[in-house]
Amino acid sequence: MFKDGIESSGKTQFPGVAASASARGGSDSDARDAWDRVRRRLRAEVGEEVYSSWFPRIELDGINDGFVRLSVPTRFLKTWIQQHYIERLVALWQEEASADRVELIVRTAVMRTPGAAPMPVRAAITRVAPPVEAEPTPSTPASLTNPAEVANGSPLDPRLTFSTYHLGDSNRLAHAAALKVAHAPAGSGPVFNPLYLHAAVGLGKTHLLQAIAADGAGHGRRVVYLTAERFMYGFVAALKSQSSLAFKEQLRGIDTLVIDDLQFLQGKSVQQEFCHTLNALMDSGRQVVIAADRPPAELDALEERVRSRLAGGLVVEIAPLDDELKLEILNARIATLAQQHPGFSVPHDVLNFIARHCGQNGRDLDGALNRLLAHNQLTSRAITLEMAETAVRDLVRSSEPKRVRVDDILRVVAKHYNVSRADILSQRRTANVVKPRQIAMYLAKMLTLRSLPEIGRRFGGRDHTTVLHAVRKIDGLVGTDRVLADEVETLKRLVNDE
Repeated sequence: MFKDGIESSGKTQFPGVAASASARGGSDSDARDAWDRVRRRLRAEVGEEVYSSWFPRIELDGINDGFVRLSVPTRFLKTWIQQHYIERLVALWQEEASADRVELIVRTAVMRTPGAAPMPVRAAITRVAPPVEAEPTPSTPASLTNPAEVANGSPLDPRLTFSTYHLGDSNRLAHAAALKVAHAPAGSGPVFNPLYLHAAVGLGKTHLLQAIAADGAGHGRRVVYLTAERFMYGFVAALKSQSSLAFKEQLRGIDTLVIDDLQFLQGKSVQQEFCHTLNALMDSGRQVVIAADRPPAELDALEERVRSRLAGGLVVEIAPLDDELKLEILNARIATLAQQHPGFSVPHDVLNFIARHCGQNGRDLDGALNRLLAHNQLTSRAITLEMAETAVRDLVRSSEPKRVRVDDILRVVAKHYNVSRADILSQRRTANVVKPRQIAMYLAKMLTLRSLPEIGRRFGGRDHTTVLHAVRKIDGLVGTDRVLADEVETLKRLVNDE
């Protein structure tokens, strides 16, 4: 059985297939079977690496009179597949289902409505629906018809500067490091290389990166800010137009490269080019700044050598906002809203309620304030604590689950059993090490969303069968050994309290 719904026991659901099965007498089952065959053949032809990078998120949306409609979640993915594999998809569909027309579209809520039939296409389209030009957006701008133009960087938000960044204990180190990098004069060499910031969504990573890009130019540095998606788009477009040399030279001729949302970097060839660019910049004394939603060691989609190079710099985590920082942010946002809506204000008890109960990041706070503003403006009701509790009740997270990391588990288990993290990750098989190692693997499986192979890699590069053995052993002992069961429950609480 393949992963990602590529092959199943017949229960895989493809939205829209039942309502738009082939008008040539086929059924939704026939459509699914044909789609399964196409995907298996495509996977065999392009190889596992290429397939897993670009094709798992394609879905079949319908077959109608020889016309196949496929959908993907992003415009970038659509453009890549159209440029490189659409003709092969058409050929496979023609062989497997006598279909001679294929349309690739970006999924939307409207398009996914159950029962929607495929959009009609003109009779002139006989082999393949021509690629539709994407509208200019920050991630796929029209200016990138010349791929080398990616070195101009992604657009910057003028509001995201150091002067508008709110400081607290959770982000003070990240802010200080970013400021040091931005204010380094041209020619002085890198300060921390790379500077790697990681945090959950809405905690200010992008704000700091854009502040570095905006401020660095004022100190004589040539800074390029890129999202990971724009980097991918530029590299793919450069390959397509045979201008990859210009792409590489422009990126490697800058003073500071700033990459945001690195977790979205996909594809072996793209990652290899990123690694080459990273090495070239750092080896020549250029500054690199990167942000992602997790530390380098947890970016399992990246190659080991990339993760290792990233971990060799200054890695700083931006922690969730504390209540004091939340109040500071709320007051600043309220002052901005009051300029646009004179008379808008929020009582202190309501602010405290929002800070305590409405999430852990700036976007949650914005959402709560927007609810209050809407209720106040549209109903003319005064903002009170009772009104606020009603307006933001679906935003309140009194028991928001904590994202547990393997590093947290290793730290807690090592401390509890008085062994080192290195001991747990080593090949030692003494009893005082094996037990903590197996318990840590068990907790990693129970408390995180990581797969067995991913857990094995985090535990010294072990095979997934080793992890499975540990999980089964501890699970069996917990049911019979009361002392061990209590130990495991204690460790769970300690990990969740980290």
